[in-house]
Amino acid sequence: MNIPASKGQINILKNIIMKTFTITFALLVLFSLSVSASFQSIKVEVKGKGKPVLLLAGFTCTGDVWDATVSEISENNECHIVTYAGFGDVLAIDTLWLQTIKEDLGKYIEQNKFKDLSIIGHSMGGTLALWLASEKKCGIKNTMVIDALPCMGAMMIPNYSSETITYNTSYSQNMLNMSDSDFSAMALNFAKFMCKNTLKHEQIADWIKKSDRKTYVYGYVDLLKLDLRKELSNIDFSVTILAAANPSRSMVEKHYNEQYALLNKKEIIYIEDSAHFIMYDQYDVYIENVKQFLD
Repeated sequence: MNIPASKGQINILKNIIMKTFTITFALLVLFSLSVSASFQSIKVEVKGKGKPVLLLAGFTCTGDVWDATVSEISENNECHIVTYAGFGDVLAIDTLWLQTIKEDLGKYIEQNKFKDLSIIGHSMGGTLALWLASEKKCGIKNTMVIDALPCMGAMMIPNYSSETITYNTSYSQNMLNMSDSDFSAMALNFAKFMCKNTLKHEQIADWIKKSDRKTYVYGYVDLLKLDLRKELSNIDFSVTILAAANPSRSMVEKHYNEQYALLNKKEIIYIEDSAHFIMYDQYDVYIENVKQFLD
């Protein structure tokens, strides 16, 4: 027999429900805030389903650089697409930029408890992929780097030494003080140098122009200071490397052979008629190699 509840009992029940809802909502908000705080240097968008793939863009690029790649592979792969602090719509950070990104990526891998994770990184993203792999992060199965080196500074600076590279130089100050119009012109020139596909020049330049200026200047110094050549010996699986044969294969081979000398297992694939953005200059060859890598 059902006994009808009194008004007092109904009010008590309502209060219990409302308190429970309020506590639950508060916990969800706190959890959301704690997650965003944990990954302040990266924003990750997830698309597709299947085997996990972490996609790491190059310097100044947003995760949109992988749009065509994701469209091609997301049917069988869960794509985790990363954009870094200071680029796109991700707020800049004041702390050590590149180190913090690497640490947050490590936390992201650990918290997701990936099994057989593949990492594909372009340029700076490739260097980050090597960094994570050298630290033997749990769950990483294999890595593909696209036109990336373990020590970019050594290719650009004679008698390279990480310790001699400093942040507060006249060049850095000039870059910080550069007018927006001059910075835009520089961005377009860089885009033309890094990509042969003229249809992509405006997009690449736009990513550069929209970057946080301090992140652009000091983040680049972070990259110049980073030297992972010795750490490559810690990587115990084969790394696939796509290298743009630009300006000539012989010149590129010299740098890649020297820089990757301590990487025990590797496959270097040289892509002809391509500048730095291989995924734009030679898409068909690029995506075929990506598919083979993921298979």
